[in-house]
Amino acid sequence: MTLAERLRPAVGTRDTAYSGDWAVSSEAAAEGRVLTDAAVLIAIIERTRPTLLLTRRNAAMRRHAGQVAFPGGRIDPGDASPTAAALREAHEEVALPPEQVNVIGTTDLYETGTGFSITPVIGIIPPGLPLVPAEAEVAALFEVDLEHVLDPVNHQLRTGEWQGKARRYYVIRADEHEIWGATAAMIVNLSRRLA
Repeated sequence: MTLAERLRPAVGTRDTAYSGDWAVSSEAAAEGRVLTDAAVLIAIIERTRPTLLLTRRNAAMRRHAGQVAFPGGRIDPGDASPTAAALREAHEEVALPPEQVNVIGTTDLYETGTGFSITPVIGIIPPGLPLVPAEAEVAALFEVDLEHVLDPVNHQLRTGEWQGKARRYYVIRADEHEIWGATAAMIVNLSRRLA
């Protein structure tokens, strides 16, 4: 089975996805909040043992400084689709040429407490691309073993307080990296879809 064939079951959306550290949709509706549409690229590098491309956000960023993230961001009015937005953002953030991405499709939306509705776009990229982090946004880019981060044994559910409420969130340790929050939750969703 090819990597693309293995990833196809993750395409589409379903109601049973892990949708956040709390019921974001119901809270947003109750508070009259409108979520901002965003998209990220879940870029899987087609190695003998596939890896997942991640970034560490610049420590000077106004939001989510220093966190591990997928390349991505807001969907702009000029973007034809969430996929177009994810590819544009990946090109801007890490110089990933859009034509080098074999897009498999989109998967479960993820809504954040910070006001975003994120469409994850799954894509396969070849190894050895000359990727370069955009210094203003990305402090570093790195790869983690795909099987390791997809293994439910490595998904730790933690509880903490944020804005006066108890919140649940996932943490995934991979080498010296700690992946948490929305990025970890989207990996958990992908893992559940592929199980």
